[in-house]
Amino acid sequence: MRAVLQRVSHAKVTIDGTVSGEIGKGFLILLGVAPEDTAEEALYLARKCVGLRVFTDENDKMNLSLDDVGGKILAVSQFTLYADCRKGKRPNFIGAAKGEQANELYEYFVSCCRGLGIETQTGEFGADMQVELLNDGPVTILMDTDELMRKK
Repeated sequence: MRAVLQRVSHAKVTIDGTVSGEIGKGFLILLGVAPEDTAEEALYLARKCVGLRVFTDENDKMNLSLDDVGGKILAVSQFTLYADCRKGKRPNFIGAAKGEQANELYEYFVSCCRGLGIETQTGEFGADMQVELLNDGPVTILMDTDELMRKK
């Protein structure tokens, strides 16, 4: 499972001219699911995102989490995080999970974030979405459970 996490001042997702999800301060998380991903990975990644200390404290150090600053999450499904661009000029997406599995794990990730006490808004799985954000910092972090959960 892959997540591109952006610390934002605000973000929103619009579908066919209607706002689907909108937050102020917090994280916009683009989430991609691979065929081998599991619920265990979704929970691990949700905990990692929620606990990530990348908001500045009174000493201007990145030391505060979403909970510390009253932040929210806008989670958007993003199968293109598994684009393979090694051959030619047109990426393939063979590395992305198929719709039903990907949606199930995306929804589980969202429910985990909510269960951890963070208000979480969403886009709509599989929809053509327009995503707007103001990246704060900028702070953008890539997380991949294949690397984060690797046995040492």
